[in-house]
Amino acid sequence: MGLGFTMCVRSCFQSSCLQWAWRTAFLKHIQRRHQGSHRWTHLGGSTYRAVIFDMGGVLIPSPGRVAAEWEVQNRIPSGTILKALMEGGENGPWMRFMRAEITAEGFLREFGRLCSEMSKTSVPVDSFFSLLTSERVAKQFPVMTEAITQIRAKGLQTAVLSNNFYLPNQKSFLPLDRKQFDVVVESCVEGICKPDPRIYKLCLERLGLQPSESIFLDDLGPNVKAAASLGIHTIKVNDPETAVKELEALLGFTLRLGVPNTQPVRKTMEIPKDSLKKYLKDLLGIQTTGPLELLQFDHGQSNPTYYIRLANRDLVLRKKPPGTLLPSAHAIEREFRIMKALANAGVPVPNVLDLCEDSSVVGTPFYVMEYCPGLIYKDPSLPGLEPSHRRAIYTAMNTVLCKIHSVDPQAVGLEDYGKQGAYIPRQVRTWVKQYRASETSTIPAMERLIEWLPLHLPHQQRTTLVHGDFRLDNLVFHPEKPEVLAVLDWELSTLGDPLIDVAYSCLAHYLPSSFPVLRGFNDCDLTQLGIPAAEEYFRMYCLQMGLPPTENWNFYMAFSFFRLAAILQGVYWRSLTGQASSAHAEQTGKLTEFVSNLAWDFAVKEGFRVFKEMPFKNPLTRFCHTWARSQSQWYPIGTRSYSSVPEASPAHASRGGLVISPESLSPPVRELYHRLKRFMEQHVYPAEPELQSHQASAARWSPSPLIEDLKEKAKAEGLWNLFLPLEADPEKKYGAGLTNVEYAHLCELMGTSLYAPEICNCSAPDTGNMELLVRYGTEAQKARWLMPLLEGKARSCFAMTEPQVASSDATNIEASIREEDSFYVINGHKWWITGILDPRCQLCVFMGKTDPHAPRHRQQSVLLVPMDTPGIKIIRPLTVYGLEDAPGEVPRGLWEAPGGAGHSAGGHCAVARGDRAGTAAGAESCPRHGPGRKQGCSLGYSHD
Repeated sequence: MGLGFTMCVRSCFQSSCLQWAWRTAFLKHIQRRHQGSHRWTHLGGSTYRAVIFDMGGVLIPSPGRVAAEWEVQNRIPSGTILKALMEGGENGPWMRFMRAEITAEGFLREFGRLCSEMSKTSVPVDSFFSLLTSERVAKQFPVMTEAITQIRAKGLQTAVLSNNFYLPNQKSFLPLDRKQFDVVVESCVEGICKPDPRIYKLCLERLGLQPSESIFLDDLGPNVKAAASLGIHTIKVNDPETAVKELEALLGFTLRLGVPNTQPVRKTMEIPKDSLKKYLKDLLGIQTTGPLELLQFDHGQSNPTYYIRLANRDLVLRKKPPGTLLPSAHAIEREFRIMKALANAGVPVPNVLDLCEDSSVVGTPFYVMEYCPGLIYKDPSLPGLEPSHRRAIYTAMNTVLCKIHSVDPQAVGLEDYGKQGAYIPRQVRTWVKQYRASETSTIPAMERLIEWLPLHLPHQQRTTLVHGDFRLDNLVFHPEKPEVLAVLDWELSTLGDPLIDVAYSCLAHYLPSSFPVLRGFNDCDLTQLGIPAAEEYFRMYCLQMGLPPTENWNFYMAFSFFRLAAILQGVYWRSLTGQASSAHAEQTGKLTEFVSNLAWDFAVKEGFRVFKEMPFKNPLTRFCHTWARSQSQWYPIGTRSYSSVPEASPAHASRGGLVISPESLSPPVRELYHRLKRFMEQHVYPAEPELQSHQASAARWSPSPLIEDLKEKAKAEGLWNLFLPLEADPEKKYGAGLTNVEYAHLCELMGTSLYAPEICNCSAPDTGNMELLVRYGTEAQKARWLMPLLEGKARSCFAMTEPQVASSDATNIEASIREEDSFYVINGHKWWITGILDPRCQLCVFMGKTDPHAPRHRQQSVLLVPMDTPGIKIIRPLTVYGLEDAPGEVPRGLWEAPGGAGHSAGGHCAVARGDRAGTAAGAESCPRHGPGRKQGCSLGYSHD
């Protein structure tokens, strides 16, 4: 399809059959292609000499799928992007863009207008375009990279034939290694788009081939049909894995690179082949003079693991690493024993053949098992799969874990495989000991955890078989259905608390996708991926096992991350002596602190849970405790970073627990947070140098045009008026409907830039003033003042502080508000008036004393004073430590009424009685400590 959405582009949004393509469905598909009325394939006996690939949907993710997910994330009506792309057919903006008849800027302008008209809302199409062309999305599928390598190794030519476009930098959008292809044909270069037959003929001409000598892969029916009409053999791609299998059937050779996940044996991990071959010949009872093929699996940080092929036998050897080892580590003997015991217990394990404890054979003890072919998913986000496929994979993973925990140890001869009871205390002691033995420096979080864990052990524990390292990449899956064929890496198995396995299998939920050694997906949208959240995965396990959910889940996660940190430290320690089995081992040293901080975050959450459940005897007593931790080495210097405490369980959230991290927010608010974060990174931070220059220029007292442009972008992306609390606006008529706690995290994020609050219309004093109007304003006041403020068409100021008194205490206010006829007459001096010098300021919210004889806290009122009221005099700007903030987020001034907050006496200005803010009196009428005041503080930290 390249990036051609035209004609039958809707097929991009339709979910295909299962990723592994159930064999029966696949065979029926082949039969239909040969028997159906539309014979689009060439059935002659020619030898194929080239394979031609489309790009989007074949080599990289389909832009249709990107659009569908983007619409959900940005709350755009489903199908908007598709309809706009199809609009106008061959003469529409999309087709003209791909023929290079219009520029990227012209396309986005026209395309944005179409989308907005169709959806009746502002659509930030530049955001979609940025995502579509980003490195994160436009990655070539590994299975296709392998296929192309094998095709070229067999002497066939390869080509890419893509509908694509020029980027704003005038380079064509082709995020592929051009060296993979003999011919590259791009619509924007040629001025022709598929399914025009001319572009296919052009590609064949450059390949020097006849149509019958080539195979063409595309994901759109019209493009496939056009190629088939020329005599080209075609494959319609629903998913890359299935397409490669079909391509293999046509070419007659495999397109997979040897044994998956293997590489040549690392030099430091070489083992003697001659003695191994002799041992295997005796073990297998074979007489062969053929060579022994030996490869090393590229994953596994602990015990080196090898693939062996000898006399048509495919085997796996797993051994202890060389050198001095930590006590009780690398227990391959236990691995062998448990897999042998589980062979007939309903748990899928490889068929083990022999345990050899004679170190003279390969240098250390080892065992041998049969090779189990299948899929090992090293990336837990499962790229390239449909959401339903991902969910099926994680469901199968959960099911096999339940099978492990359901085994009767005594029935399989494993009753003595571990000690009964007190499993977690022993585990804590074991991993503390392991960590101390490999410690290379002091890590504060590890020290805190070593003290904390023994004091917070679970009171009740079940005892079952425990795998000890249960995660996705230790499972071998059937290549054609969501079924676990084998569970690998039983080194840490024992008898113990099964919830340790459940928690450990959720580590990826809280690690970033860029994390080395053990990838995660905490920076991905799990709803879009189809992967169950950690809480749902845990509930799924409890349901299958017939157990009630545990309350102290955070303890299990804290311990799991503590153990992972200890493991990483051990790998790093071995790398210093050349004993580690992975080439990436040296990287793990800097990761230990990062992981230990995650563990401590869970410990803090568990502390909050216990704290909330404590029966306080004195309800008037407040307990406060603050944890602080140093910046982890994992965050590179020069970047902004935020806290990463894992997500709270629904049970906790429903009880109103304190949300201490963005990842603990509800999914919709968390998505809003990440959307704001992307906006800050893409638009706000890059604009700061220009905004700073404007603020230092002679034009600083005029609003920056760039700020106004960014406001429109923020408004278009739904990042506008986030501050209004749900309690003040329960119908979400004016704001985003966030609670104060939820909004606090967005404040933290906006607080990393001086300009972000104003860009999102969340800056003081407008926020407090708008909340005041929402709560207490009449309908007329809302129409006159609130709506322009909400739309960003006006600004306001707040006049409270006075020169002569400590004005933070509103009862000290001396400025008077006196009622005369149909007016309120105000008289007084104010200074430090936030926002008054902004030329857009149209309203002053003025606090003064209306009844000196009333109770102390009911003497004050708030008045809405139009800035063009006669008698107001603005005297001068004020500086803080000699610095201005012009016009900025919080410009402050000195006025008197008449005139503002100066030092003149007497005079007055009159305000219509209809401009008193509601009927509340005193401090109640001034909610200055709600969301409107949050913008001044940050809950986290920024590391620059």
